[in-house]
Amino acid sequence: MRLPSIVLNFKTHPEVLGKKGWDLAKRFAAVADDTGASIVLCPPATDIAHVAKLVHVPVFAQHVDAVEPGPTTGWTPPETLLEAGAAGTLINHSERKVAWEEMAKSIPRCQKLGLEVVACADDISEAETLAKLSPEYIAIEPPELIGGDVSVTTAKPEVISRAVDRIHAVNPRVVVLCGAGVRTRKDVSKALDLGTSGVLLATGVVKAKDPEGALRDLIKGLPSGAPRRSRSR
Repeated sequence: MRLPSIVLNFKTHPEVLGKKGWDLAKRFAAVADDTGASIVLCPPATDIAHVAKLVHVPVFAQHVDAVEPGPTTGWTPPETLLEAGAAGTLINHSERKVAWEEMAKSIPRCQKLGLEVVACADDISEAETLAKLSPEYIAIEPPELIGGDVSVTTAKPEVISRAVDRIHAVNPRVVVLCGAGVRTRKDVSKALDLGTSGVLLATGVVKAKDPEGALRDLIKGLPSGAPRRSRSR
């Protein structure tokens, strides 16, 4: 993904299921075209292939499993994401936690296939530990603030700035994002001021009365000028 970026996690909210989600994806991609902003879409697993064909912005999965293709009913090997057209994946979101041993397998497997990984962390300690696995991105998201009306940048700004420092002390190549309660351009601007390179959010856009308008407002918190390319391995 290009940086700074806004990563939109659709989750499985009723507002994004099926054709409703496809329409939102097209509208969000149009906003990216219109503004030049970097956005990433994370639709439900069943919609990855369709959304990836509809839009030109990066499409990420919401989860991946550390299994090989084969007799693994109900699991999601990285290869299935690649074939569906995904450019990357989230992993270890607070709503879908993953054991350390599994991430130690799945993250390098994704990267070997060219899939970027956004590893989510509930707190600074977990973020610091995740940095040892060298995902491209770590998103720090205090779970108690996810889906709420108060942004982490307001409620716990020190968590963000300290997480950036601790992550980079372990691995300076990891790009830090933040999330939880992000809803406005001020939240985005503050996140960047605290040292992150973007935000990960869901509710503030996908459940907004005017999702497109909510996204446009968030984009106004990004600096002017063309986004820069993420680090490459």
